[in-house]
Amino acid sequence: MRSSLVYWIGPGLALALSVLPMAAPAPSSHGEAPGITKTPKIDATDFYLFRSYEAGRGDFVTVVANYYPLQTPEGGPNYFTMDPDALYEIHFDTNGDDRENLTFQFRFTNTNRRQALMIGPPGNQQSIEIPLRQSGPISAANTDALNVVESYTLKLVTGDRRSGQSTDLVNLATGSPVFAKPVDNSGTKSIPDYAAYAAAHIYNVALPGSTQPMRLFVGQRKDPFVVNLGETFDLVNLDPVGPPDAKANTLENKNCTSFVLEIPISFLTASGSPIIGGWTTASLRQARALNPAPDATRRASVEGGALVQQSRLSMPLFNELVVGLSDKDRYNTSEPKDDAYFRKYVTNPTVPALLQVLFGVTAPTLFPRADLVQVFLTGVPGLNADGGQGEIMRLNTGIAAAPAGQQNRLGVIAGDNAGYPNGRRPGDDVVDITIRAAMGVLLDQNVAPSGQLPYTDGALCNDSLFDATFPYLRTPVGGAPQSVPTVVGAAGGAK
Repeated sequence: MRSSLVYWIGPGLALALSVLPMAAPAPSSHGEAPGITKTPKIDATDFYLFRSYEAGRGDFVTVVANYYPLQTPEGGPNYFTMDPDALYEIHFDTNGDDRENLTFQFRFTNTNRRQALMIGPPGNQQSIEIPLRQSGPISAANTDALNVVESYTLKLVTGDRRSGQSTDLVNLATGSPVFAKPVDNSGTKSIPDYAAYAAAHIYNVALPGSTQPMRLFVGQRKDPFVVNLGETFDLVNLDPVGPPDAKANTLENKNCTSFVLEIPISFLTASGSPIIGGWTTASLRQARALNPAPDATRRASVEGGALVQQSRLSMPLFNELVVGLSDKDRYNTSEPKDDAYFRKYVTNPTVPALLQVLFGVTAPTLFPRADLVQVFLTGVPGLNADGGQGEIMRLNTGIAAAPAGQQNRLGVIAGDNAGYPNGRRPGDDVVDITIRAAMGVLLDQNVAPSGQLPYTDGALCNDSLFDATFPYLRTPVGGAPQSVPTVVGAAGGAK
């Protein structure tokens, strides 16, 4: 069955589309599914959920959803604005039923001020628009030279994300429902003090029924993911049990766009359980009509139809290293309540078998892999299990945060229960943790004879790479790539 949509593009021009009934169309962590590579602006790259470890903020949870991978500092002139046709969402399951109870919805607007210069000889000058996003330096106090202004609105939906009760959230300082987003870091001549400029875009936001405000930041950050990307995807062309800090971080000079919220724990645990679950998604309209003649009054495309989820992310590397290639796009369009379909990839994982072939280590022989079901699908009993079965990042908010400098990069498997997979902090080395879990670090040696080896991709991640205050992720790299910094050893030793 086909339905027809007709879009009015402009004077004398209409375009009719044939639209197929919805089937998972395509589409997240750094472009890990075939479909999402077509729409990088809505590609979710990382998701973090942790009890705030900034001093004096222990009553809050911080959630970070990163989008738009592999942003290069020199990526002008348009840089990396978010998609105004997309709906970006952060969801929370507060009662363990694998369905969203609270959803924060972000929509973006990019306003072209059409700044112009008078060009030509005296007496015959013309007003000509400039080709750049800004006409001069800007600062936190003065953004008059900005030619493209980015802004967004934020709604809170209680209940179902499409039919629940919606509340417009506002800036407490101004009462406005419109928030300014900092432009990306193009360098020190354009934005001499980017850190101060970005910090001016941290807002306090009132939450319905809460006496404590939420803190909010949306903007470009240095990509927090640490991985030896090139060698890892060259059939793991490295020593998987070598030093954990012998290789460079491929993403060292890349940026991303971060949605960072610091939410009162009491607001998220109103149902009574200290365990919450979270994930992020991005959706587009079902149909797109390309305009063959865009101009100042007509857009390059027109979007229409129902919203269709194209990107989904919670647990790191799940879609990348667990889900089979032909089902990656299906995962990105699915919801946690329907994750029974993907359970086979968790109970019978392929990565251990691949490592056995490539390196001669012995893959675990126990099936089904109940240990990985706990890591990825249910939470760990006694730690963060909540009765759910969906692939959601779960956090036990009753476990106190470990301060910066005292966090173990290997999280729970190293005895630090405030870390991954009990939520995820920026300094958790999730690549090493995931490989070790896949190879059986949680199993008895008789069924996982190689399970206790110190598997690593060689790129060390720990909390020394991040700030100890909100929004935790560091100032984005600007202008030109910088040198790779020295990484301090992990708490308890890098091993």
